[in-house]
Amino acid sequence: VRAVPERGLFTGNRGVIHDPATKTLLKRRWALQAWIICECEFRGRRREPMGRNRPGGPDGAGLAGWTELFFLDEVTALSAGHRPCFHCRRGRAADFVRRFGVAFGIAEPRAPMLDRRLHKERLAAGGKARAVQPDELAELPDGAMIAAGSKACALRDGTALPWSFGGYGRPVGLAELAGNPLTLLTPPTTVAVLRQGYRPAWHPTAATGR
Repeated sequence: VRAVPERGLFTGNRGVIHDPATKTLLKRRWALQAWIICECEFRGRRREPMGRNRPGGPDGAGLAGWTELFFLDEVTALSAGHRPCFHCRRGRAADFVRRFGVAFGIAEPRAPMLDRRLHKERLAAGGKARAVQPDELAELPDGAMIAAGSKACALRDGTALPWSFGGYGRPVGLAELAGNPLTLLTPPTTVAVLRQGYRPAWHPTAATGR
């Protein structure tokens, strides 16, 4: 988790992980296993980022609501181990969970099943990174993210898009990444959902390059 000027297209929720008095992050990086992706605008609601967005408290000033984390796009949020929210993104969430069931042969998939599985794989929660061989890159689905050395890239249309907080750079060929250590950033469970046809929302720079 880093503080940067860019806001991104989506916000994320891992529970309360900030101090509303100082508006700083706590040492913990999650408060629950349901890490979700939310819309930045929903039914005209307004929030004070990292503020007191829940009624209550001894002085009536309010309590810390969930901590707003911002993501460049859905591809980025998925790579961090989040999944769509059933409140503000119900259709997308239902589609994601349905494809999760198809991917793993679960007749009646439920979000808590998905959350438990993802939590074991999230790098930020202690999951182990998986090395990727150069010949595996072409087999990964669009929307998967990898680290090539110290640089993060998203895979799209047989190319790799260099990632930054402000957007994607111009695509590079997969063969150009071969000289770097390659690591899968997106949780394997999410990769399986992407293989089943889930189409995440991309930042506009993915189509144009900067």
